[in-house]
Amino acid sequence: MQIDKNQLLRFTTAGSVDDGKSTLIGRLLYDSKSIFEDQIASVEKTSKRKGLEKIDLALFTDGLKDEREQGITIDVAYRYFTTPKRKFIIADTPGHIQYTRNMVTGASTANVAIVLIDARNGVIEQTKRHSFIASLLQISHIIVCVNKMDLVDYSEEIFNDIVQQYEEISSKMMIKDVRYIPISALEGDNVVHRSDKTPWYQNAPLLHTLETIHITSDNNMVDARFPVQTVLRPQDEENRDYRGYAGTIAGGIFRVGNEVKVLPSGFSSKIKSINVYDKYVDQAFEGMSVAINLEDDIDISRGDMIVKVNNLPEITQDLSAMLCWFNDQPAIPRAKYIIKHTSNEQKAMIKEVEYVVNIDTLKRDEENKNITMNDICKVKIRTTAPIMMDEYSRNRKTGNFILIDDATNETVAAGMLI
Repeated sequence: MQIDKNQLLRFTTAGSVDDGKSTLIGRLLYDSKSIFEDQIASVEKTSKRKGLEKIDLALFTDGLKDEREQGITIDVAYRYFTTPKRKFIIADTPGHIQYTRNMVTGASTANVAIVLIDARNGVIEQTKRHSFIASLLQISHIIVCVNKMDLVDYSEEIFNDIVQQYEEISSKMMIKDVRYIPISALEGDNVVHRSDKTPWYQNAPLLHTLETIHITSDNNMVDARFPVQTVLRPQDEENRDYRGYAGTIAGGIFRVGNEVKVLPSGFSSKIKSINVYDKYVDQAFEGMSVAINLEDDIDISRGDMIVKVNNLPEITQDLSAMLCWFNDQPAIPRAKYIIKHTSNEQKAMIKEVEYVVNIDTLKRDEENKNITMNDICKVKIRTTAPIMMDEYSRNRKTGNFILIDDATNETVAAGMLI
């Protein structure tokens, strides 16, 4: 299968503290020669100051001062690199349980999740938590990297045992594609190059897997969705009558001449032109930032959505959703929150908690109605005005939202519509 070398793949790392996520990314960047010489020199200098004999690869991603001092990842560290076969954006996310919100942030746009498991510890609670979140976020491809194989003498038996442990938990989740790779991020085994220390492993190393994994079919090219972010009215002579609706396409393909409907008003029109910066294009698709000009003057503002006339999202004020609670303050029943869905913001409240997921057993606790920090639960939400939505499993962009505390302006939860 031929891969477009200009195709961008976003992947996130997940796992418990000290499983080696930052070291793995550092190894990927270092061995693929994607780091500038001055960065390497700086990290080598810091490594020597810490008394290390080898370069500390984790320092390539641990950018915050607190992280470098503690040797942990707190924020989501984004890194960009390119190989001859593909472009990549990496989100290195924290392993500590109190930073679960950062893991959700980093994974929300990912095509692939790399789940690291310490070969000495096997599957633990954080493995289950992060895998469950990856499943909720509809990440289609999971690569389980069993790390620190050098500390267990590259044992095939230990690797196979961990594969069996993960198979048991992944069978309870909505994960389409799971792959397993035995690695040592510290030593570089099976990261960029095949290792002769694991002759029993016959599949590709991690980088080759990332370069060749097929992600094109993961995009929704059927349901055309265009949330309007702002209205453009240039005040120059050439474009005096131009009225463009700017935003990022959240699904499907829009073409000049398409009949479209504006929601929630329901007025219809045709696409007169599509602009990408100062150029006109005949069509635009998911992920592109564009300005759409319609043949008719319709009252459209931020939060409205332009869709195809024969393919409409659900318009509703009653939402059913899976919620990841971020805040250290528990959810307050029937308290007012702000819901931000695409470019639309409305007041909302949590009407009902149906169940909270027990992460250890992955079972539903229908007796538990209290939502506390890091809980994952199913809720019913009521909004003050209609939301134009799709189920998250159908469209990740129109199926997600965040809840914001009306008083503090803090983001308290992220949700997936079901």
